[in-house]
Formats: sequence, structure tokens, C-alpha cells
Amino acid sequence: MKLQNKWFIGAMLGAAVCLVSTSCVDEIKFGNSFLDKAPGGNATIDTVFNSAEYTRQFLNTCYSRQYYGLPYNTDSNGNIPDSSSPYLGKKDALTDCWSLYFSDATVYQQYYLGSLNANYGTRGNIFPYTREMVWEVVRWCWLLMENIDRVPGMDDTEKTQLVAEAKCLIAARYFDMFRHYGGLPLLYASFTGTESGYEIPRATVEETVNYMIKMLDDAINSGGLVWAYADADLASKAGHWTKAGAMALKCKIWQFAASPLFNDVNGYAGGNSEAEQQRLVWYGGYHAELWDNCLKACEAFFKELESQGGYSLNKASEETPEQYRQAYRMGYIRQNSKEVLHSVRTNMSDAFNSSSYMWHSWAVPSLCRTEYPPTQEYVEMFPWADGTPFDWKKAETEGKLDEMFLTGTFKNGEQLLSEIVLTRDPRLYEHCMVNGLPKMLDWSAGTMSGLPYELWVGGYDEGQNAALESGNYATGYKNMKYYLGTEYQRQYTHWVYLRLSDIYLTYAEALLQAKNDYRGAINQMNIVRARVGLKKDLAECVTDKNLLSDKAALLEELLCERVRELGLEDSRYFDLIRYKRADRFEKRLHGLLAYRLDDTGNRITGNAKWNEGDKNKGALQPTRFEYERFELSKPVRRWWTYGFDSKWYLSPFPQTEINKGYGLIQNPGW
Repeated sequence: MKLQNKWFIGAMLGAAVCLVSTSCVDEIKFGNSFLDKAPGGNATIDTVFNSAEYTRQFLNTCYSRQYYGLPYNTDSNGNIPDSSSPYLGKKDALTDCWSLYFSDATVYQQYYLGSLNANYGTRGNIFPYTREMVWEVVRWCWLLMENIDRVPGMDDTEKTQLVAEAKCLIAARYFDMFRHYGGLPLLYASFTGTESGYEIPRATVEETVNYMIKMLDDAINSGGLVWAYADADLASKAGHWTKAGAMALKCKIWQFAASPLFNDVNGYAGGNSEAEQQRLVWYGGYHAELWDNCLKACEAFFKELESQGGYSLNKASEETPEQYRQAYRMGYIRQNSKEVLHSVRTNMSDAFNSSSYMWHSWAVPSLCRTEYPPTQEYVEMFPWADGTPFDWKKAETEGKLDEMFLTGTFKNGEQLLSEIVLTRDPRLYEHCMVNGLPKMLDWSAGTMSGLPYELWVGGYDEGQNAALESGNYATGYKNMKYYLGTEYQRQYTHWVYLRLSDIYLTYAEALLQAKNDYRGAINQMNIVRARVGLKKDLAECVTDKNLLSDKAALLEELLCERVRELGLEDSRYFDLIRYKRADRFEKRLHGLLAYRLDDTGNRITGNAKWNEGDKNKGALQPTRFEYERFELSKPVRRWWTYGFDSKWYLSPFPQTEINKGYGLIQNPGW
């Protein structure tokens, strides 16, 4: 195959050095941008790798193109991953737990309406093959590894560290792509552009997994990665790959590889497609040793954690619902949290109105483009505060729907409810803004205050949102995760790529799948639950199922625990994908309508506001409501009507890439 002439050009966003080739070179065909996007400007390779400082900046450019899971920027010029755009949308909105009402988003147009095909371009699917900066980062990292030995003024220790970090970046970027496409072309060099020809076929799932694992093993065993950065180094080093992050990523790769999507007795599309026949989208059968590998990776991680320390779940300062909320919140939202194993940054801080961080500014009522209101199905996954599963019918029969979010009392002369008791799993209130919840949770002290969210029809906040199924509160709820309230203004922002609670739950899954160790799995889940005050043993809380002997029931509970803990962190989407849960993608979803009642038990129609309503006349905060669930229908997702075709488990490669003939074989069904 002949290569075509093309310069390596491109700009490095926000960096001080740049790189172009010194001679005319040829295009390798991972999309037109694959070699074009070297960290750019007008410096040569010789210039960059003749300076220790330029080399460090070069690696920082690679870090700047990692996956960031919150849509925050509308750049469509290929300078940042497409998944960073609100016009693409978060993949969690495809699950049973959130909905998206921004009709211009890819999630809405291509997925909800079912129009996705292989002839896509910019923002054409949820993880575009040539527009996620994956191949650029991979090539840049290979350039660094190929040239690091000649960098002056940099000792061998630092060179080893930079190479180790580069290998982690390659593994992570491959994993980002692997979860969407399966087996991938594997690169072992940067390519000079002088090659007379090449073939880069799709590798099998097994080969792709081994490639990622080898990258991580090389980094872990090199001695170049610190286990954790000291507090004094966090300001300058947090966000760099560590040994803990690399070992955690191994756990996640094996978890995905071992799951039924790729590891089952039959291929997910029936086994007859070319991609399945060549084992590009599965292992060709069920291999129990894959779960053994996941278990060994988890055991190695926790053994090292026990020896080294440095990471822990963020604990509550007091055993109160408020402090459990605060413990959970600060565990993921603070950049220096001991719970975060790897994070990605884009902006330092945000005032909620910055055009450079649209995750906040585009969630305002006038836009709602980054708003992901939770579904009723998600809310009902959260148990009562004592760990007992929430059951709508039981609560309705017992007259407890008015208590399904909180209770409290009124003090003489006060209109606001006080001595508030949060009646559900504290994590519910960190994922969902619910009716009656005070609007503020102090950033430092973790105390609740302020007016309540009026999430009833005609209420101050909800207005007619839920009645019309539109706006910020279209489902009767609003997203809290990564958004919070005004207390988050001007605080440092980041995306958590890996955190400790996820690895506890991954360990639980590996124990269950590799050893049928029901008790061991529950013990790991109990660790995560106890952090938010759910201290009673899970098996004792779920009394209608025997979680110590029913594997399917325990696995279902584990998947629910994962979304309770890891909501809006992409976990739910990939959990449903890797377990081939078509039933959840097909499930018709619901929102919640709440109606404020007067003293006689009748619905208040018309102006039902309390704030800027009858509060001014001395009325107490409303506490009596009539609740009803309603079907979401704007839009009716295609999967709800026509079923979930197995092709949706993996994304289509763009047909333009298939046609280039360098070895891509299309995924089944596309």
C-alpha cells in the first residue's frame, strides 16, 4: 500500500512548544488528522527533544487530550475530543437513569431517534473514531519514547518517569476507544512518514487487551511511577499518572474484557459476522481465566494499598446525613481528594457563566444543553437511610410517600422546616435535586441551609417543567452530580477518571465472578456503603432475596450499587453494555409529578409557589404532596418501541476509514 504525501502540521492547544516535520512526509490513514495533529506550531523534533523543558511540555500536551467526561467546549476544529462538546452529549443519557432534552445533541438525534449509521462525520456518534484525539496522543507518546534518550539536562530517573507516564496515556486512550469499538489497530511506533508501505489491521480483542496490559505492566514495573504524590507535590503533580492509577486501570481493563460482551459462549451478534469470526469483538468463547486476571489485578492493587497507604475513602466527620453527603461529595469533587486515583483537568475554576466551561453555563434554564435530569427509575434505586430497599408501592400503601425524601419539624415562629432528617441513602441527594431539599450544602462545613427546592407542579423551581416534560426539571428532578449548587462557584474543577470506590466494587465483582465468593463480594460492597452511613450488612438489608446464594440477584444488586456510587461517571452505560443488558435499554422510563396539597388535601392549582408566593403571607414550607409517576415521551426512544438491536453494543467505524483499506473490518450490524 502506498502512502500519500502530507505534512505533519497542527496546533498545540495552550502549550508553549510545537512540532512539525523537517521534510515532506506521507499520511498514515487513521483519519486525516492522525499525523496532522502533532503538538504544533513551528518547532522541529530536534528543537523539542533538545530541551528538557520542551520535552516536559510536550508530554503535558498529551495529558491535555485525555478523555474528559463532562461536555464543556464546543470546539469543532479537531483541537479537542468531540466528546467534550455539549452537541454530542453524555453517554449516560442513553441508560435507564438519565434523560437528555437537548434535541441538537448526537445522543438525541442519532441514538434516541435511531438514525446512527456508519456514514458519520463531526460529532457523528458518542465516541467518533477519528475525532477523539486518541491516535494523536498515541503517536505523540511514541515520539516521546523514541526520542527521550537524547534529551539533554534530564536525568535517567526523570526519563524513566516520562516514558512510564506516556505508556499509561497510551493504555488509557486505547481503553477509551476499546470500550466503544472492541479490537483496534495496534501501533508500535510513531511512523516517520518515509515508509514505502504498511498494513495496520484490526487486532483481536485478546491482542488489544494484551497490548494495553503490557503498556501498564511496563510502566508499573519500570520504577518510574510514584505510588501517590505527597501533599506538597499535589499542586504541581496531581493529574499525572501514578502507580496506583496504572494498577487501578489494569483492574478496569480486565473487568471489561472478562464481561459477557467479549467473554461469553456466543458472540453478541450471533457469531456469524466477519468481525466475530475473526474475534475482533469477542474472545471466541467463554474464558474463566479472564475473571481470574481481574481478581489478581484487584488483589495486587489492594495489597499495594495496604503496604503504601496514600489513598482512602473520604470519611464523614460526624455520623449525620449531612456529613455523609459531604464525605461523598468531597471524595470525588476535590482535586486533592485521597479517593481520586486519576483525574483530568481542563479549567482551573469556574463561576458558572464561563463560555470556556459550558458544563455549567449551558445548564441554565434558557439553554438546558448540559442538563441531564435523573429518571424515577434511578431515584428508586436508592434505599432508605437504614439500607432497606425503597419500594414505591409499599411506601404508597403505608402513606410514606411524603417521607420519601426527608422529614422535619417546625419551630415556633419559623416558616422553614428544621431538624431535617434525610430519609434515603445520602448519595441520592448528591446525584439528584429532590423536592424539599435545602439548596445549599456548605463547601467547608457540610451543613444544609437555604430555601427548599420547590419541585412540584407550579412550584418556584419546577414551574411547569415536569408537567410539560421540558426544561431543567423535565423529569421532576434535576442533576446534582458535578454541578452542585452555588457553593461550587469558583472552585477547582476536574473529571475523575478513576477513583477508589470503583475499585472496591470492581474487586467485589471479580470475587463473585471468579470464585463465586458471595460473602467476599458483599464485604467489599459494605465498605463503600458504610462510608455514607449504610452500615448494616447488605445481605441483611435485602431480605426478599438470598444474596449469599443467588448469584444473579447479587450481581444485579452490585450493578445497582455501582450506579448509586458512580452516577453520571459513565459507569452505568458501560455496565449495561458489557453485560449486554438490552432489557434496560428497552425499558420505558418515568419521571415524577408532585402536586402541592392544601390543608384539606386538595391540589393547589394555578400559582402554587411558596417562595415568592404565599410564603410572603406567613404560610409554612409545604410538606404535603400528592405524587404520581409519569412516562417519559419527549422523545420516545427508538429502543423503547422497536427493541435494542445488538449492533448498538459497539459503535460503527466510519465508512470512510473502512474504505481506506488499511485493515479495518466493520463491527457487526453496521
